[in-house]
Amino acid sequence: MAEFSTPTTEQEFARNFAQLKPAMNRTEALYESSRCLFCFDAPCIQACPSGIDIPQFIRQINSGNETGAARTIYEANYFGNACGKVCPTEVLCEGACVYNLQEVKPIEIGRLQSYATTKVIASGQHLFGPGADNGKRVAVIGAGPAGISCACELRALGYAVDVFEAKAQPSGLTVYGVAPYKITTEEALAEMTYLQAQFGYAVQYNSPITSREELADLEASYDAIFLGIGLGKTSTLGLPGEAQRNCVGAVEFIADLRQLHHQMAVGRRVIVLGGGNTAMDAASESARLGAESVVLAYRRGKGEMGAYGFEYDLAKSVGVKGLFNVAPVEIVGDGYVSGVRFVRTATVDGRVQELPGSEFVQDCDMVILATGQAKQTGLLGLIPGLELDEKGRILANAHTGQTTNPKYFASGDAWNGGAEVVNAAAEAKLTARGIHAYLSK
Repeated sequence: MAEFSTPTTEQEFARNFAQLKPAMNRTEALYESSRCLFCFDAPCIQACPSGIDIPQFIRQINSGNETGAARTIYEANYFGNACGKVCPTEVLCEGACVYNLQEVKPIEIGRLQSYATTKVIASGQHLFGPGADNGKRVAVIGAGPAGISCACELRALGYAVDVFEAKAQPSGLTVYGVAPYKITTEEALAEMTYLQAQFGYAVQYNSPITSREELADLEASYDAIFLGIGLGKTSTLGLPGEAQRNCVGAVEFIADLRQLHHQMAVGRRVIVLGGGNTAMDAASESARLGAESVVLAYRRGKGEMGAYGFEYDLAKSVGVKGLFNVAPVEIVGDGYVSGVRFVRTATVDGRVQELPGSEFVQDCDMVILATGQAKQTGLLGLIPGLELDEKGRILANAHTGQTTNPKYFASGDAWNGGAEVVNAAAEAKLTARGIHAYLSK
């Protein structure tokens, strides 16, 4: 029996995908902010990849200065509102809160961060603006967290910035790849509108850069180019039967869900292959769409999964079952998925070994591959002198973001191989300063 009924209306979808970090009201924000100890050398700041002065903005909320709190947040992280919702605060800032040492609930930093930034976004009050025009232009490829953060910082430094985005909307995975119970599309786009209104960068949507000719045009027209292209489609496993209907990639599944909501179809019995955070999201989303059975299958043990523990707990809380130490060998079916053939495994000296004679078939009518994302090596291979590492990641200076082709700079998933929204935002801001240093010589 499914934990959730299949949503047939937008209201039912919203109920099934209720926000994990709901908005605070003024009373809740005052109470929660009053709990903060305002630690000297606060560990929460050290745990934040963007280095937000967390005690400072919490103190500002508590004193009634929500606008000042928002400014403190945005000065460090242009995706301040989104990160308050989608960041794994449980293992970052909140995980570092000193209250954990006393077995007391940590400060709800993420919700307080969203509270202050939501207030200022709703007011439309501008906190920042573009710097004096310095006569130089930068092209940004990709309107995700890295691209938009870089664009904001460059505009503040006086550069003209054009952003080229392949999709119809900005914000990258915040709109297309994050589970709907973490942030709504409306919330993500409101922050993008707010930032663009202040900084005035231009965005060309539905404008993928795919050819050498297009890159050459950018090279001729701009003083520098920023690569914020993220990662590509779900990586395939090369299993027999993988091309059958209803065997889909997790990235594509989540992207469709973000756009279709209650019109999204899901199998009755779903198997999700993988052990990362994307696998947890895909499994939890399948359950919330009304699947009767959702099995999360991973080739190693439960303790060896790459996902955060709280993400697995969330999936379990909506009825997802774990199947560990199993490796898929075939997607079973006759044109349409009917099951997955597994072989049992054991981890010996850190390596996965298959156990002979242990194969079995787990029935299902949908398989979701949460097996990582491919690197966009096709596009990157069109850039002269741009070097990649053995995993297909862009090689770039860790302090400036400059690649082996000096006109190109990079941050985000295409450089780090896949991390959090906050990492991309923090890296891109640093890289924008690297671009400024390079063009100021």
